Amino acid sequence: MARVQISKGKFEGIQACADDRGVIAAAAMDQRGSLKKAIARARGSEVSDEALTEFKTAVTRVLTRHASAILMDPEYGLPALEQRAPGTGVLLAYEKTGYDVSVRGRLPDLLPVWSVRRLKLAGADAIKILLYYNPFDDPAINEIKHAFIERIGAECAANDIPFFLEPICYDDTMDEKSIEFARVKPRYVTAYMEEFSKPHYGVDVLKVEVPVNVKFVEGMRVFSGEAAYSREEAKEHFRSAAAAAKKPFIYLSAGVTDEVFRETLELAAEADTPFSGVLCGRATWQDGIPVYGQHGVAALVEWLEDRGVKNITALNQVLAQGAKPWWTIYGGRENIEVVGA
Repeated sequence: MARVQISKGKFEGIQACADDRGVIAAAAMDQRGSLKKAIARARGSEVSDEALTEFKTAVTRVLTRHASAILMDPEYGLPALEQRAPGTGVLLAYEKTGYDVSVRGRLPDLLPVWSVRRLKLAGADAIKILLYYNPFDDPAINEIKHAFIERIGAECAANDIPFFLEPICYDDTMDEKSIEFARVKPRYVTAYMEEFSKPHYGVDVLKVEVPVNVKFVEGMRVFSGEAAYSREEAKEHFRSAAAAAKKPFIYLSAGVTDEVFRETLELAAEADTPFSGVLCGRATWQDGIPVYGQHGVAALVEWLEDRGVKNITALNQVLAQGAKPWWTIYGGRENIEVVGA
């Protein structure tokens, strides 16, 4: 395999988000609107911006002791970063939360008062963008999204900082929790992993969904009773999607429970998928939301110190067994040439 050149800033930024093995064991805390609504439901009343920051700060203070990095939003989360454990890398989200439902295509948009330069100055080791993406959508919609990602990639390159892209597949003709969508999901995930591995996008790490819906995998503990794939077929989908990637990739938890996410990663490891870690958010801390909403921050911290820490350490044990260093995709650390000042 030919040697790969990576700029000094990008290499050091990815390393800052990884552990000593080169595995990215990151916590995600960049939820905004959805988190505020969840806390409001638990509390039974409106939630202030200050409460959102307080929740993020508690999670950051406790869980970053067990994480290689934390993904945060700059809108509510910057004060929380001051409480992170020493040596914890920082990924900052650049996109607006959600999308305009009145416009077809789930088009992306950026936070208006932020730029890659400003995020870097705010302490980012890496930049993260979430993109809703249907590889088989109207080409005119995808051209907009392709150009959007090219611009972000160029902005990250100009500021010599890693670009983590989080594509989320969808199809407006299907319920994304249905067995119908479960059957096409492997093809969608594989297609976007191949697309955004292309060098002109400037993506450094793909933060991706697992290519199956585990509720429809025969033999999984969470199996719904209705099968879209056998266990062996599911493992083959993991392998096919991984083979399409030409960039390091990590898995996101996508809101499932910690037990389901761990079992899913065990399936990925059983398939010998070369994933390089996770960005895990709600699976670790979502059960702390009602605790915070009903009993306040002290109760949340107590819950995090117990259940939250148990969740993240159990996840880390799975990563220790199954995840590969991020440079594996390039043929090993020795095959990377770090260039630039």
